[in-house]
Amino acid sequence: MRWDHLSDRSADAVLFGTDAVTTRTFDTPEFRGITFHEVRARSIVNRVPGASRMPFEWTVNPYRGCTHACVYCFARKTHSYLDLDTGLGFDSQIVVKINAPDLLRRQLASPSWRGAHIAMGTNVDCYQRAEGRYQLMPGIIGALRDRANPFSILTKGTLILRDLEPILQAAAVTDVSLSVSVGFTDHELWRTVEPGTPAPERRLDVVRTFTDHGIECGVLMAPVIPFLGDHPDQLRATVRAIAASGATSVTPLALHLRPGAREWYMAWLQRHHPHLVGRYARLYADGAYAPKWYQRRITRQVHEFADEFGIGPARRRGAAPPAPVAEEPTQLTLL
Repeated sequence: MRWDHLSDRSADAVLFGTDAVTTRTFDTPEFRGITFHEVRARSIVNRVPGASRMPFEWTVNPYRGCTHACVYCFARKTHSYLDLDTGLGFDSQIVVKINAPDLLRRQLASPSWRGAHIAMGTNVDCYQRAEGRYQLMPGIIGALRDRANPFSILTKGTLILRDLEPILQAAAVTDVSLSVSVGFTDHELWRTVEPGTPAPERRLDVVRTFTDHGIECGVLMAPVIPFLGDHPDQLRATVRAIAASGATSVTPLALHLRPGAREWYMAWLQRHHPHLVGRYARLYADGAYAPKWYQRRITRQVHEFADEFGIGPARRRGAAPPAPVAEEPTQLTLL
């Protein structure tokens, strides 16, 4: 295994808003074709736009871009702010804030910081494959634990199990909320729309492990993908698997297609399911979100299956995942 150091690029430093950027590639198969831009961030705790509508105001995102390569990812647009491509570039050009743990410790120790809840995984996944190399999350969790600062994590990554012990330590001194994202259990759909993620059943193993250790873990059933993953039989099978994992709640979220993600997803749809392009154009004619009638239908069906299998939606159990909750019957909306 070897890191190939490519460059220290001052022009990129201006683009990334940091003092320096080191660009590297890694020659192992799991990182082939991926470029890492190591930066020293100037700030790591970020205020959420429109925080008054959210159950949290602050986020920590140690990475930008994501090797999960989910074709629908709403965060794709953020790569355009760095003049990076929102398609393949988002999947393969990963920005790594290598000083995130130390910077977080300093910010949490500031007299101006009041110990507000910090949400992680609301933009890109902090347990994507890059975390296996850079190992930023143990230091981040340790900083939060040492200040008894409440936090939540939303992930598709099984790598979070590596940090079971520090998370348990943090939960002993502050409020810790965990959610795993599993929108469907269909393997054919998983392999095509979430090619860089662990299999759905492996993610549900994460839920089972944390609940077995006394840490409540909910499931954000997201996204429910129209015409590909929304048949009642598919929804029922997914909720059944979620219930079997011991999840404390299940919260459905229909696919939304923001600019950046919309173009990439529709191009994928044209290649793989061209017969659905017209139906999508009509369903999302009014914008990024599926119409309310569709959201209500999905929410109602998932809640009915949740009742059948003895698992409560987050709105009933009060276990809010790291995403904002609107009044029934409107669904969650992520950042």
